[in-house]
Amino acid sequence: MKPVLSPQEAVELDRATQARGVAAEDLMERAGWAVARACADLTGGSYGRRAVVVCGKGNNGGDGFVTARHLARWGMRVVVVVLQDPAGSRDPAAANLRRLAETGVRVRRFDPATLGRELDRADVAVDAIFGTGFRGEPEDEWAEAIDGLNAALVPIVAVDIPSGVDGTSAAVEGVAVRADLTVAFGAAKTGAVLLPGAEFAGDVRVVDIGFPDELIPTTVGLTEPGDVVAILPDRAVDAHKRASGTLVVVAGSRRMTGAVKLVARAAERMGAGYVIVAVPRSILATVQTELTETVFIPLEETEEGTVAPAALDAVQAAVRGADALALGPGMTTNADTRTFIRSLVRECEVPFVLDADGLNAYTGEVDALADRKGDAVLTPHLGEFSRLMGARDGDRLAAARRLAGSTDAVALLKGSRTVAAAPDGAARINPTGSPVLATAGTGDVLTGAIGGLLARGVDPFAAAWSGAYLHGLAGMVAGRARGEGTVAGDVAERLPEAIEAARAYPR
Repeated sequence: MKPVLSPQEAVELDRATQARGVAAEDLMERAGWAVARACADLTGGSYGRRAVVVCGKGNNGGDGFVTARHLARWGMRVVVVVLQDPAGSRDPAAANLRRLAETGVRVRRFDPATLGRELDRADVAVDAIFGTGFRGEPEDEWAEAIDGLNAALVPIVAVDIPSGVDGTSAAVEGVAVRADLTVAFGAAKTGAVLLPGAEFAGDVRVVDIGFPDELIPTTVGLTEPGDVVAILPDRAVDAHKRASGTLVVVAGSRRMTGAVKLVARAAERMGAGYVIVAVPRSILATVQTELTETVFIPLEETEEGTVAPAALDAVQAAVRGADALALGPGMTTNADTRTFIRSLVRECEVPFVLDADGLNAYTGEVDALADRKGDAVLTPHLGEFSRLMGARDGDRLAAARRLAGSTDAVALLKGSRTVAAAPDGAARINPTGSPVLATAGTGDVLTGAIGGLLARGVDPFAAAWSGAYLHGLAGMVAGRARGEGTVAGDVAERLPEAIEAARAYPR
């Protein structure tokens, strides 16, 4: 896992490191050197190249001063453009401005024309305008400087986070620097990992500037292949089908027969050894023709062809002999089916994943989800989240944590950069995915993938973040093979390849 820090955590890390005896000046020196090194890498060397370093106030500007000094000493022709009176800088930024003056580097006060002329001649530009604590919309000359950088035809290196991106929520309310590379100190920041901020960060390079490893928070992280491999159970040589986990899938209706097929197939491809599918009696024959390795339970149904409350006893009997449950996709919002779902959730004692119409059964009554016996993984997209919680939340990390905290369940907020959150506040951000996943049924595949992992004994939080990772990776693999014609079934079939790709990734 790669740690991801909020701006407040970054400030506290700075303070804790300095309390260990590491001077703020030393941290700034290492930060500026790392940014300078990144600039030299981008330009293929330093001697004779030209750099423009645009500096704001505070420590971010100070990092820029250090960057400029190192680049000048390595032979680059450097111009520093400042957005406030340099005399107003405070230590350690002020001290580094004085040291910069000793190198003969030109320091120019910002105006759009000056910045434009300098950038026209540059080989690389550095964004040291705003730090990770920025919120809101850049105005006046600050916005003009960002526009000037974005108009330049040179690579841009951002210091810790692109200026204009909210370091907490990743929101961009006005203009923001579109960096080619962001040099992150100690750990990536939330605003550069979540969307839309990640689209402005370019590649994120995490550099060590002297923070002790034990002080870097690990509450939030970016999932890596090794994390996934570490939680995947191994199959014993003498294993039988039930030793690999039994999953009960309750899904589908007369209008939506495809959902149950996708959930079941994904669970099987994720390695669940025994999958039992419980569906309304009228669609049993349709589903059976495509799920040839699956055991079936026909259920009592409503006039609309949805699961009826009378089916509860049969499903509960199956669940009692299983390791996990996947519930919800394609079940509709029929009132009687809603009653069935809520009754099953309340009494279910095995871990379960609840998605789609399973979540819709709790519209406006999210607190009722806490009334249950088993561990739960909730997998809403933004629309389902809004119906559950009564409002959209632009901060995806905060939203997932809020849902997890209010339900005492694992919450997986789906979308680009899916976020998994545990009730204790721990969270994982998923880096995998592909535009081909924006097609009907891929959410059902994710439900099956998580259900399969739960059945194999994986902890609910780990099942959520690893399932999201493998689902996204399967989408990438399927997209390469099928292109824009990729459908959800293709993604399910690629799950074994995704697992093998994760296992093969260098660690």
